[in-house]
Amino acid sequence: MANTFSTLFYLKDKRLDKNGKAGLYLRITVNGMRTAISLSRKIDPEKWDARMNKIKGKGVEAEELNKFMATIRHKVNKIQHHLLDEDKHFTANDIKDKYLGKQIQPKMLVTVFFEHNEQMKKLVGIEFAIATWKRYYTTLNHIIEFLNKQYRKTDIPIQDVDLKFIKEFEYFLKITKKCNHNSSLKYINLFKKIIRIAIGNEWITKDPFFNYKVQFNHTEREFLSAIELATLVEKEIRIERLDMVRDMFVFCCYTGLAYIDIQKLTSDNLVINIDGNLWIEAKRTKTNAKFNIPLLPNALAVLEKYKNHPKVLIDECIIPVLSNQKANAYLKEIADLCGIKKNLTTHLARHTFATTVTLSNGVPIETVGKMLGHKNLRTTQHYAKIINKKIGEDMTLLKDKLANQFKAKAF
Repeated sequence: MANTFSTLFYLKDKRLDKNGKAGLYLRITVNGMRTAISLSRKIDPEKWDARMNKIKGKGVEAEELNKFMATIRHKVNKIQHHLLDEDKHFTANDIKDKYLGKQIQPKMLVTVFFEHNEQMKKLVGIEFAIATWKRYYTTLNHIIEFLNKQYRKTDIPIQDVDLKFIKEFEYFLKITKKCNHNSSLKYINLFKKIIRIAIGNEWITKDPFFNYKVQFNHTEREFLSAIELATLVEKEIRIERLDMVRDMFVFCCYTGLAYIDIQKLTSDNLVINIDGNLWIEAKRTKTNAKFNIPLLPNALAVLEKYKNHPKVLIDECIIPVLSNQKANAYLKEIADLCGIKKNLTTHLARHTFATTVTLSNGVPIETVGKMLGHKNLRTTQHYAKIINKKIGEDMTLLKDKLANQFKAKAF
C-alpha cells in the first residue's frame, strides 16, 4: 500500500513557445517516485504563482484555468483513493495510466523472471557464464513449482510478493526440494535480484525483502593435506578413465584452475614468461578476470604425459578433460583407491592449491589471489584457509623473535 502521495502543478518554462508561453504540467509523486502529465495548456510564466500553485489574478482566464486545475487534481485524488481501496501496491505511473485511460496490466512474476532469463541467455559468454544463467533457470523452475504447489497457480502479479511469500518459498526449498540452508538462500538471493528489477521499474513500490535477513551458515571448505595430495600423486592407477581424471585433478591442485577454465584451455594459453618458464595465461570464465599461473613441476609432468593424446594433438585442450559430472563421479572411486575420506570434487582441487600448495608454503595471499583470478582479496580469504601447520610455524617464528627481544632487554 502507498504511504505518501502528493500532486503539484508546474510550468516547463525552459521550453517556451514562440509566444513566450510555457506548458502546464501536473506532477504526481507516490512514495518519493514521481511522474508528470501534460495538461495541454500554455501559460505566460509572468502570470504563474509557483508558491500558491495557481494562476495569478481574478480575471476570466485565471478563474477558468484555476478551476480546470482543481478539476484535474480532484480526478487524480479520486483515482488515488480508488487504488487505496483496492489495498494493492501502486505507483505514480499507475495513477497516470488510469487518468489517461490506459488499462493497468500488472506485471507477472514468472513472466518477468522468464524474460530476464531469456535476455541473460543472450549475454552468456559476453557478460555472464553459462553456469550463472543455469542457476537463474533453476531458480525460476523452483518458483514455478512452488506457485503450483502452494497457490495452485501458474503465475501471480509480482506486486503480490510479500514477506510471507518469501518465507514460504524458503521453507519449500528446504523441505520439498531438500536444499540445505545455504543453497536455499542462494536461490532466494537470485530471486531477490528479480524483485530489485521490479522495484527499479516501479512495478512495485515496497521491497518485500526489507525485513528479510539472509544469514548464511559458515562452512569450512575442504582441501587435501600435503600427505593426502602426495598419496594421490604417487598412487598407481591402472584404470585409464580413473588415471586420466586423477591427473586432471592433480593438475588443478597445482594450478588452482576451476573445472570450466581447464576445460577451455588450449596451447594458445601456454606461454614462455620473461623468466624463461612456462606459464598459463587466460581469463576466468566466471568473472572474466585475467590470471597468470607459473607451472609447477607436477603440473608440467601432467602436460608432458598427455602431449601426444589425440585431443591435445588437434588442439582441443592442453590435457584431456571429461565432463564435470563424470569427473566428480570418478573422483569418488579415486578417493576410495587412495584411502582419502574427503569428498573429492573438481573444485576441492582449487582449494587445495590455495591452501596446501601455496599459502601454507609461504606464498603471499595477494599473489595467490592473482593466480586464482580473484578481483579482490576478500574472495581469496574466503577460498584460502591457512592450515594449522602454517599457523604453528608462524607462531614458532614469533616465539623465537620475542625470546630474542627479551634476552636483549635483560642483558
